Amino acid sequence: MRIGLVAPPWVPVPPPAYGGTEGVVDVLARGLAARAHDVVLFATGDSTCPVPRHSVFDQPPAEMNITMPELRHVQAAYAEFADRDIVHDHTSVGPVWAAAVRTVAPTIVTVHNRFDEISRPVYQQVAAFAAVTAISDSHRATAPEVPIRAVIHHGLDASSVAVGDGCGGFALFVGRMAGDKGLDDAIRIARAAGIPLRIAAKMRSEDEAAYFHEHIEPELGGGVTFLGEVSRAERDVLLGQAVALLNPIRWPEPFGMVMIEAFACGTPVVAYANGAAPEIVEHGTTGFLCTGEAEAVEALAAANTLDRAACRAAVEGHFSAGRMVEDYERLYAEVLGEPAANSR
Repeated sequence: MRIGLVAPPWVPVPPPAYGGTEGVVDVLARGLAARAHDVVLFATGDSTCPVPRHSVFDQPPAEMNITMPELRHVQAAYAEFADRDIVHDHTSVGPVWAAAVRTVAPTIVTVHNRFDEISRPVYQQVAAFAAVTAISDSHRATAPEVPIRAVIHHGLDASSVAVGDGCGGFALFVGRMAGDKGLDDAIRIARAAGIPLRIAAKMRSEDEAAYFHEHIEPELGGGVTFLGEVSRAERDVLLGQAVALLNPIRWPEPFGMVMIEAFACGTPVVAYANGAAPEIVEHGTTGFLCTGEAEAVEALAAANTLDRAACRAAVEGHFSAGRMVEDYERLYAEVLGEPAANSR
């Protein structure tokens, strides 16, 4: 198949540090190319994903999530991909543009953000034109009025990631510096469990900085260390050393890529049972699902009793790059009315 992938314009593909969606697009592009598809990626010019690439911006726009730059990005992408067999769009604005201009290429839209009262009516109409996919059953359940063509969990390639032994003696938090990620809960949980906490968090926007200064900065010290935003390689080393990833999310997160990134390093996850966490964490095997701080304290104290090989096996199984690529390949064939290729 001749496939056009449209990444968001805010972060290079693959991302040098924070960037869940861009990491997924990178894994998908490489996996499809390895399966002999003709893959072209539309992303920012500083992307390094090893497939043919096109761009309209040499680097990501200075301000993220601004409509006009994203619109210009997808306008150029759909013009470039007019003769592709299929377009797989990972942006927010792209499918609306595609419907407006009535592009001839069949279109797949993966929704990476939460469905809410604003986006649900939009995707309900987009679904009349494109095949809309969700990234977890929990995600789909938040938009019952949107015709979802498929639910496809994310996957990653763990072949270059080492399994750590958790010998660092600390818990790790990885994510955005935001209240809905539950970092202030993570600090209290780690302290109550008597385990040091290291924080590797993105903090670029004004609201992220405000949350940090008000809620997190006063708590630093006494076993709580803020590392800032780290590279992917640094993150993997930290995860391998950590006794557990602390992920006390307070919102219905559609997937939570950091949890399977932890599994790749052999690291169990202690999470609140919100959003897709119950679809990712096997309670008592790859981590613990908790209902609040008290349960999380007990879970964190017990995390070193879990088998780190079982965490890695979860990624090499259901959350592998190969499974994700095959799921999308099967959907592409279905949309095009073609027989699916044989699985690995």
